Amino acid sequence: MEFHDDDLTHFEAHGATPLPASNDQGYVEHEGARIWYASYGTGEPVILLHGGLGHSGNWGYQVPALVGSGHRAVVVDSRGHGRSTRDARPYMYELMASDVLAVMDTLQLDRAAMVGWSDGACVALVLGRQAPERVAGVFFFGCNVDPSGTKEFVPTPIIDRCFGRHAKDYAQLSATPDDFDAFVGAVSEMMRTQPNYSAHDLAGIRVPVAIVQSEHDEFIKPEHADYLARSIPGAALTLLPGVSHFAPLQRPAQFNRVMLTFLKRVLP
Repeated sequence: MEFHDDDLTHFEAHGATPLPASNDQGYVEHEGARIWYASYGTGEPVILLHGGLGHSGNWGYQVPALVGSGHRAVVVDSRGHGRSTRDARPYMYELMASDVLAVMDTLQLDRAAMVGWSDGACVALVLGRQAPERVAGVFFFGCNVDPSGTKEFVPTPIIDRCFGRHAKDYAQLSATPDDFDAFVGAVSEMMRTQPNYSAHDLAGIRVPVAIVQSEHDEFIKPEHADYLARSIPGAALTLLPGVSHFAPLQRPAQFNRVMLTFLKRVLP
């Protein structure tokens, strides 16, 4: 029987399943920040980019699936998130994308597929636009590319449980464990004002892109996902039934099947 945590009660209490042990992890000093990364397995590399307010441990159900399928899985804590630090500059997706390139350079990865969730999907798409030679493809899950793509925020018990887990993890992992409220405010400001890609911008993307949208996503309008699939050349839209913005945690096997299908298409 496949693991389900649709209401995130398990995640709130325990987090995702812990990441495996890694002999290849550390920090990259880049643009005023220390960016934490870890690498698992061998094979064609896949970089996992987590959502806003989260950290790499939220990919605990995906890393083993990737390694078991013959991929090298690389996780990165976005600046200011998890174990990574930040400087005083506002959060920007482009700056976070440059951090990912710095990690790739440190690991000597010429090219990788990107799996992005929420804010991480936006970072992945920035990389696909600005450094297409480094990106084999972008798995774009649960994200918008302009402010019109988001729904009006409505608190739910699922969102509250996820937020509560983020607060606990931040206190445990961050170099500034008492700054959670300021952290939330700064990331929320980025989400409110960025990104701002036009249809013309999207039409210029030349890497393979999968647009993946959950049936019950709390934050992203379904018509926005349709718009992305129409606007990015060659993009295809996949709908995940029965789950929400937190699909990688709610029904990992379902999410992983779609992810691995995309990777099979874009990686040798």
